[in-house]
Amino acid sequence: MGKILSVVERAYRATVEEQDDTALWFTWTVKKGGAEMDLLLRGNAVNYCVRGQEVSGLTFGGVPFGGPTVIEHDLESMMKDGIKVYAVKEDLESRGVEPSRLLSGIELLSSRQIAPLFNRFDQIWHW
Repeated sequence: MGKILSVVERAYRATVEEQDDTALWFTWTVKKGGAEMDLLLRGNAVNYCVRGQEVSGLTFGGVPFGGPTVIEHDLESMMKDGIKVYAVKEDLESRGVEPSRLLSGIELLSSRQIAPLFNRFDQIWHW
């Protein structure tokens, strides 16, 4: 299968209905199945890198929806399982995210470093 880079650009997709972001879950599952997987967060998905986000849940019409996913815990577990996580520095800056607020282990890349990163992988999956 070769080395695969999963690029996630859209954030919080299906996190109300499901326990995880679908693209992150799939990336992690494929890694657990033996593939060489890494992850690049860009666009709004760079928000996943921020520590300590409030995820207490939603209430619609007085009915609480329990237990939304805590993406930072998912990312920490993914990194412990050997998935390298990259984030685009300019996307973080444009959203006002300071590097001091990021999870430990996130590797920042400038937008100019994305094409060379792609060259290190056999497949690019974009979500």
